[in-house]
Amino acid sequence: MTMVADGAVLPLPSRRQRQARLTTWGLAVLLVVSSLASLSMGASDTPFWSQMVTLVQGKELDRVDRIILFDVRLPRLVTALLVGAALAVSGAVMQGLFRNPLADPGIVGVSSGAGLGAISAIVLGAYLPAALLDQAGSYLIALAAFVGGLASTLLLYRVATRGGQTSVATMLLAGIALAALVGAVSGILIYMADDTQLRDLTFWGLGSLAGSTWTKVVSIAPIVVICVLASFTLARGLNGLALGEAAAMHMGIPVQRAKRGAILCVAAATGSAVAVSGGIGFIGIVVPHLLRLACGPDHRSLLPNAALLGAVLLLGADMISRSIVAPAELPIGIVTAVLGAPVFLYILLKRRNTLGF
Repeated sequence: MTMVADGAVLPLPSRRQRQARLTTWGLAVLLVVSSLASLSMGASDTPFWSQMVTLVQGKELDRVDRIILFDVRLPRLVTALLVGAALAVSGAVMQGLFRNPLADPGIVGVSSGAGLGAISAIVLGAYLPAALLDQAGSYLIALAAFVGGLASTLLLYRVATRGGQTSVATMLLAGIALAALVGAVSGILIYMADDTQLRDLTFWGLGSLAGSTWTKVVSIAPIVVICVLASFTLARGLNGLALGEAAAMHMGIPVQRAKRGAILCVAAATGSAVAVSGGIGFIGIVVPHLLRLACGPDHRSLLPNAALLGAVLLLGADMISRSIVAPAELPIGIVTAVLGAPVFLYILLKRRNTLGF
């Protein structure tokens, strides 16, 4: 169908396009509402809306209120937005790259490598030179996690690339082997850990946003934002790869460049997210499936909506983790697993015929 506008014949938007636009607007509104709700929640009794009224009136907040709002709640909110968007977009990119609905960022070794880096920092950090410990301070674990995730991804990419061609199947198999090796090394380090270190390892592995600070936000924000925006440019390539590499090349898509871009974006974005939040699962798997049900498989709409929905879901999980056992906090990884696993099983049972299982 067509319509005439200013003398030109334009195609009417398809049903999928309309659904995608409605989904985007709906998620944007939901993100704003979730953000305001997140800022109003916490162990403190400080009312958020009265703080906003005070700021709108041009008055100064007292010291305690200012610290709670700007140094505790706001950096935590921004961290949740960045981490949720990074994990969800990375999951959508990996599923498109591998043409596998079960793929997630961990498939390229980012999560396992980041986990080994964090475990090494926790267990072996005391043996590092004092000057290095003073420089790294409380960011040693995050830095080690990022380096570990990036190193494992670069290693897998090197193994899977031969003659300028990157084999996705080889990378998948090598990722499984590397995950097993990393798990064994991590087990040795955990066996060496004392009781205090074991507690730190447990809480890091379950994920948390409790330690969010503006320094951590600034350290990951440029990487996550650049990688998420760069992934949007991969949409056409991922759409072509859905038809197979040969078909994508016939369509004029630079397949090798698209593969390299996808892998690097996932490695950097997920490594940064895991470095500040620890292990948070199911966001990267569930979000793309929910969006395909809502607005179809076109990555041009799937990737931006994944960023929005990932941020919304992680904000919701964070609010649940803060409220369900208040004033204590439940690790956010537990919340995402409890909520994500049933949803994922439902999607699998609902669509097992179309998914080819």
